[in-house]
Amino acid sequence: MKKIRVGGVPEHFNLPWHLALENKHFEKEGLEIEWVSYPGGTGAMTKALRNGEVDVCMLLTEGITADIIKGNPSKIIGMYVNTPLIWGVHTHVDNPLRLYGETYSKNYAISRFGSGSHLIPIVDATLNDKSISPDQLVEIKNLDGALSSLGNGESDVFYWEKYTTKPWVDKGVLKRVGEFVTPWSCFAIAATDDIIESSPDELKRMMSVIHFNCDQFMNSTNAVELVSKRYEQKLEDVEQWFYSTEWAINDHVSTKMLRNVMFMLKQAEIIEKEVPLSKILRRL
Repeated sequence: MKKIRVGGVPEHFNLPWHLALENKHFEKEGLEIEWVSYPGGTGAMTKALRNGEVDVCMLLTEGITADIIKGNPSKIIGMYVNTPLIWGVHTHVDNPLRLYGETYSKNYAISRFGSGSHLIPIVDATLNDKSISPDQLVEIKNLDGALSSLGNGESDVFYWEKYTTKPWVDKGVLKRVGEFVTPWSCFAIAATDDIIESSPDELKRMMSVIHFNCDQFMNSTNAVELVSKRYEQKLEDVEQWFYSTEWAINDHVSTKMLRNVMFMLKQAEIIEKEVPLSKILRRL
């Protein structure tokens, strides 16, 4: 039985994977799945895919698209979450920053270069006819690093998934000065070219299992309570998140959506040019 190493952030979006593992759904299909957590987010996962440390990852669509165009030997093999991501725009509670429109001249905490917390502020600024220069970026690795950086004044602004950061907003550590909704499906499933070539049948079975589990999760009567308990989030927050999120339950990938992503990445000068979709997407 071939082992497939699967990476993702340790956040509520990935609960369907953990439920599938706990219920041995992959094993029943003759698959050995090893889960690897990446608190550093998409930037950490694109690096892990490049280095062959992991075979498959759930990562931000814009992050993996940009990195594949820049040479990552991987392809998107499907979508994981079809709805957009709601980014909270945060600062420390003691920072005098008050208005969303004042953020563009400030210093930004980013988990890693190439991560969503790096790319999305640039896209946001571009859409508002603003720009962010490299000397405004402070690399902080993960959420804990952001809390420290924002607290000591090294950085002023931090983009992170709204509901993941809400507990710190509720505690009065952070304040949310705005939100940004990505104009595309937020999470894609990407696999290295090596695993695509060596194990296409296993990847097909893996995708079938996770799509089934996403469908089951979305139709579960206790999904909200389960997420609230496991991730220590308020029930009402989880409820809002759950009913605004739709997971993929089949192999469909919108090529128009991927073209939208490339267009915005080029507009924001994150990539130099758009490429044929065959360079980004591989249908199993």
